[in-house]
Amino acid sequence: MLTLENMHNRLCQWLTATGPQHEILISSRVRLARNLLAFPFMSKATGPQRQEIQNTLRNSLQNLKEAPGHLYVDMSEVNDVDRQMLLERHLISRQLAAPDGSKGVFITAGEDISVMVNEEDHLRIQAIAPGMQIQECWQKANTIDDELEAGLDFAFSDKLGYLTACPTNLGTGLRISVMVHLPALQLTGKIDQIKQAAKDMRLAIRGLYGEGSEAFGDFYQISNQTTLGRSELEIIKEFNDQVVPRILLAEEAARSQLASENPLLLDDRIGRAFGVLQHARLLTAEEALFHLSYLRLGVTMKRISGLDLPTINSLFLLSQTAHLQKLDGDKLDESTRKAARAGFLRKKLSQSYL
Repeated sequence: MLTLENMHNRLCQWLTATGPQHEILISSRVRLARNLLAFPFMSKATGPQRQEIQNTLRNSLQNLKEAPGHLYVDMSEVNDVDRQMLLERHLISRQLAAPDGSKGVFITAGEDISVMVNEEDHLRIQAIAPGMQIQECWQKANTIDDELEAGLDFAFSDKLGYLTACPTNLGTGLRISVMVHLPALQLTGKIDQIKQAAKDMRLAIRGLYGEGSEAFGDFYQISNQTTLGRSELEIIKEFNDQVVPRILLAEEAARSQLASENPLLLDDRIGRAFGVLQHARLLTAEEALFHLSYLRLGVTMKRISGLDLPTINSLFLLSQTAHLQKLDGDKLDESTRKAARAGFLRKKLSQSYL
């Protein structure tokens, strides 16, 4: 049974490195924004109204036939470490993690579905899967949406579609995003070309934890910015046929270029990262991600033996602040956390070699 107490001991489903194109495209995510007709948007809702919204949605979510074995977390009852852990697992957003008012999250047993209650909108349904599985995520999110809408009145306009707090989500309320790992584009100095191409295609390119976060370790989230005037299938088709193939081809070409034209640079970056992780005594979360990024590149390009992608992905998650705290058990301040992180990674990589 999934609980906050045992969650940190299992690898997120989206980090299992099992989906199509998982070497570069770590995960696919589909999110639907919805609001209840009978209540004002979150920015105008009073404290009692927010509590009533959560009570209404919690009851509907816990009765879903499509999501047995779920966990519902009332965010007002969660400590800071568990809030951060949920954020690190991409089950909630930074906004939902903030301790302000009545909020909650519904999580399925496989962690492939999470539904945020009282974030920017009353309801945000998220489906996430490893690798290139946008269509599969859409089907899961749409199934949950249909079951909820059968018993709830969502705010909807014949002209504007689903009404949302942010105008960019009007229409379908659909936001598609892919998490990609682009270290070769960074090494070859071509990452700015991808960023510009994303802007030209009206896409948002953000860091590891979405809006307002930085791209530590060359991990990026790329998503559509607008939904009004376009159907769900049109947005999905654009990602499947244009956005994702363009990113994958660019990173693959950069990796081939490094291997053929500058193998010493490639192996030097991988070797330095490997050496630091095997011998460092103090590491910040950002430093760990930076070096694990090159280790991941080395594994995918078969320049490291004794490691696989699921292991690297698990280290990438478990070395983050909240997971490290949960694993250690004792309260860690900044300095002891750096030491614990370095020790954890040294131990996990002690049997690996270049």
